[in-house]
Amino acid sequence: MDFGFSAADEDFRGEARAWLAAHSPDTGDRRGWERTLGAAGWIGIGWGEAGYGNRTLGLTRQVVWAEEYARSSAPPRSGHIGENLLAPTLIAHGSPEQKARFLPPIAAGDELWCQGYSEPGAGSDLAGVRTRAVRDGEWYRVSGQKIWTSLAQDADWCFVLARTEAGSRRHQGLSLLLVPMDQPGRIEVRPIRQLTGTSDFNEVFFDGARARAEHVVGGEGNGWRVAMSLLGFERGVSTLAQQIGFAGELGRVVRAAVDSGAVDDPVVRERLVRQWAELRVMRWNALRTLGRAGDAGAPSVAKLLWGGWHQRLGELAVAVRGVVGGVGPREWEASSPYELDAFQHLFLFSRADTVYGGSDQIQRTIIAERVLGLPREAKGVV
Repeated sequence: MDFGFSAADEDFRGEARAWLAAHSPDTGDRRGWERTLGAAGWIGIGWGEAGYGNRTLGLTRQVVWAEEYARSSAPPRSGHIGENLLAPTLIAHGSPEQKARFLPPIAAGDELWCQGYSEPGAGSDLAGVRTRAVRDGEWYRVSGQKIWTSLAQDADWCFVLARTEAGSRRHQGLSLLLVPMDQPGRIEVRPIRQLTGTSDFNEVFFDGARARAEHVVGGEGNGWRVAMSLLGFERGVSTLAQQIGFAGELGRVVRAAVDSGAVDDPVVRERLVRQWAELRVMRWNALRTLGRAGDAGAPSVAKLLWGGWHQRLGELAVAVRGVVGGVGPREWEASSPYELDAFQHLFLFSRADTVYGGSDQIQRTIIAERVLGLPREAKGVV
């Protein structure tokens, strides 16, 4: 598609930039920042449906907003899972009652969500989930474990893929349930400490947690279809904003290479130029595929491109600093957690980029089976 920006789009860019500059967030109050965004109608701009307290914008202005948000150094969004994953799924598959109940609080920044998909025995292989949901009158009782759950420690709700048909296997008998997280004794969240020393992901244990029967999205037994639809929303305009962040990181690595003298090494120069060129290719690919329906391989190609790129950038960030790259910002003490500088954090955290959100192996399998039409990979049974 032709993705040029009109004069009106550039005027809107100025409006977005001015609003962000005038509403510098307190990064310590992430929920408060979500409510500030919601009050101005900035949450849900890509839903394609109005009436929930959100403004609606076309694709070009969604891109402009995403780019300006990334450039403004505003904090990472706490509400993106509800806004960009659950809300489009409810618009596509939810009942009128579900949309009326859940979309306004998401648009207002009042309710935060997490995603209950991956499990210890079913990470990238989503059809292997074992979490169960048993009907009990007007409720379901949910039991099982989810892992790598982002923002679970702050979320008000979780959308959970669970087995609602006893004895079902693989993609049969699954349902997507909306589960409130405030259930002491029935839901336990355990942070996972990572290489970086931080805990961005969590384990979530469900022990008879309750979900209302009317909060099954798309109807009982249709969870696989709904879940696959949701994954299609996972990569879109936000990819372009992500690339703005990547460009900032690359710029800092280039400056570090100049400061350390590493840029004088022709091998380092070649790696820096390659990172820049590949980032441009990722942008053009994202613009090319944005708004196109029915391209089964586009999300997987995008994930393969940025996951490997970001991981290589982390390796380069440490390499350009030489031996200093292995030394922390302050002297280590056994009595306190270790600290990392920004480049060390980038290097360690990016090790997971080719795993979370669907590993590289899974992405290649999707491309092989759904795009190239190769024979399906044999799967074990659950």
